[in-house]
Amino acid sequence: MTVVVETPTGRGLIPEDLFHRLTARVAKENSVPLEYAGRIMDQALAFLAACARTDQPLAPSDTVDIGWHTFILYTHEYADFCDRISGSFIHHVPNDSEELSDTPLVDMLACTTVAIASAGFVVDDELWFTGAAKCAKCSQCKNGCTDDPPPAAARK
Repeated sequence: MTVVVETPTGRGLIPEDLFHRLTARVAKENSVPLEYAGRIMDQALAFLAACARTDQPLAPSDTVDIGWHTFILYTHEYADFCDRISGSFIHHVPNDSEELSDTPLVDMLACTTVAIASAGFVVDDELWFTGAAKCAKCSQCKNGCTDDPPPAAARK
């Protein structure tokens, strides 16, 4: 007999109707397919659950951050979610510093995805390790990177 053990997804942390509303908003506001928007929300929820279960600093990828930003707009549901999974509000603290972090982005995202997996959730690598996150010495994508070439007008 084969036993199939499913790894939980972030999606299962909230009611299905709320997940659908959040996913629809992500899809509409970011002009992405509904399936892709669902993946973004799933990973945002798994990320928040990992944040609730560790004291180490974690950071979302730019793509996953879209889901977090969307969820925050639903203030009552977001506050209830945070209280339920963390016991307190999970604040979004952007890094406004002009200085680069001592930790390269790819290392921070790797630490974050390990924390998500350690919390028992599926990690959708494509949403975490694309664009600037692929560059080991990058802190954010800059025009001219091989993954983000400068516009043709700028090359003249």
